[in-house]
Amino acid sequence: SNGSLELEVADFGPISEADIELRPLTVFVGPSNTGKSWMAILSYALHRYFSGGGGLSGRQRSTRLPRKQLNERLSNEQVETLITWAKEEFRDRNNLLDLFEDSKIIPDEKSAVIPRPILEPIQSIFTAQGSLLGRELRRCFGIDRVDGLIRKASKTGAHVAIRRRFLGDSSPLEHRLAIKSQKVSFMATVPEGTEIQENFHGFVDELIHFLHLIDDPDFDKDDSKMRLSCWRIIRTIADLIVPHLFGSLYLPAFYLPADRTGVMHAHSVVVSALIESATMTGIRPAARTPMLSGVLADFLEQLIEIDRPQFRIRKSRNDHASRIEDVILGGSVRVDRATTTGYPRFTYQPEGWKDDLPLMNASSMVSELAPVVLYLRHRVGPGNVLIVEEPESHLHPGMQVEFIHQLATLVQSGIRVIITTHSEWVLEELANTVRRSQLPVSERKKTDRGEIALRPDQVGAWLFKKKNRPKGSVVEEVKLDDETGLYPTDYDEVSESLYNESVNIFNRIQDSKDE
Repeated sequence: SNGSLELEVADFGPISEADIELRPLTVFVGPSNTGKSWMAILSYALHRYFSGGGGLSGRQRSTRLPRKQLNERLSNEQVETLITWAKEEFRDRNNLLDLFEDSKIIPDEKSAVIPRPILEPIQSIFTAQGSLLGRELRRCFGIDRVDGLIRKASKTGAHVAIRRRFLGDSSPLEHRLAIKSQKVSFMATVPEGTEIQENFHGFVDELIHFLHLIDDPDFDKDDSKMRLSCWRIIRTIADLIVPHLFGSLYLPAFYLPADRTGVMHAHSVVVSALIESATMTGIRPAARTPMLSGVLADFLEQLIEIDRPQFRIRKSRNDHASRIEDVILGGSVRVDRATTTGYPRFTYQPEGWKDDLPLMNASSMVSELAPVVLYLRHRVGPGNVLIVEEPESHLHPGMQVEFIHQLATLVQSGIRVIITTHSEWVLEELANTVRRSQLPVSERKKTDRGEIALRPDQVGAWLFKKKNRPKGSVVEEVKLDDETGLYPTDYDEVSESLYNESVNIFNRIQDSKDE
């Protein structure tokens, strides 16, 4: 559904305060140790949680509750409301049962407002997830205790607000996550008037079963089967309204960490069992060996499974992986599997060569971009989120510019992108990509980059700045400067300092010659 998504963060890791909007292309820029990766990992953890990537979808969450507890949590009023609602809204709509059972055709898209009494258990489903969400944060950051997420000088703990803004609505939808000591609490908002669309296989399936129960001559609303069926309907509704409540966070995300070259060179010594045991999945006793962070563990595990048939994505008209191979790598990245172990082997075949090179013998640029190619070929497609730390790593400035151009192409195709960067070349290419959107299409074709352009509202650049009081970083949006055509950052200060030092050296050399 339409609407922007904001993350407001306070006292989280090195970040004192931040309020960012996740746009189709979101850029985190600024000095080291200011929290860019923290914000990127937070975004990944939230995407993974609300997309169900960590096994945490509404359906799976609610089944963790014992059946007795499920029955006790539903009042008679809620059961009766659900029965009445199902009869009035769905029994006769487009001959629901016949359509689904005979031809598997889903009814037309018509929305139904969820009754207030049913919103209460739905609210409880989301609000009860603080501990699970805290566990996913610990896993992704690779820490033992959730208080490791709190800024050291903070006395009140860390806070994360997920804010969903809708066009024409002055009051945003807001959910709040509080991290205090060892407790993580989550306060979700499910507003009155929330609607559901019934064009969803899982919901129709549960609804058919529910209507059959109601039509049974021996129907008893207090029967345990009826109560369980009611709860199944409610948790399915909770699943379906996640996109409305949490915006783009329901989209699956993939995280490509920094130092991909080192990881790609070392990945063959890591096996799936090691990844599973090294991931922070719960409270573990102290270990002598360091644990892997969840983002790194996910990355390694996904590499191991990268070409499995069950992960195969439908090819789009734009083969982004091949395009990057052609215009940047000058060759092809390949994956095959060892006949003895079944473990993947990654190779690189330069253009014009007959033989492949082991990836560890290819250039660092190839190793750095090989995961991007593999993910785009096998895992990431429209409707996904790709998070790339330091896309400029090991790339010549010219190739940095070309790679950012390719990322803009991904965004145009429906893939959302989040990057962290230290590169002025990255920001300058992004600025040109946005400014190009101001040209008529016919004029864009006359520029070096052709028709690839992103509107200002599709790109967000956020500058992380160090702050001494209170100690931590603050984050502010940097907007495209109409006069310079650039995103203003502190890079100009570095350039000016280098220039002044160059002039100073030159003048001193001249003075020494004159003496």
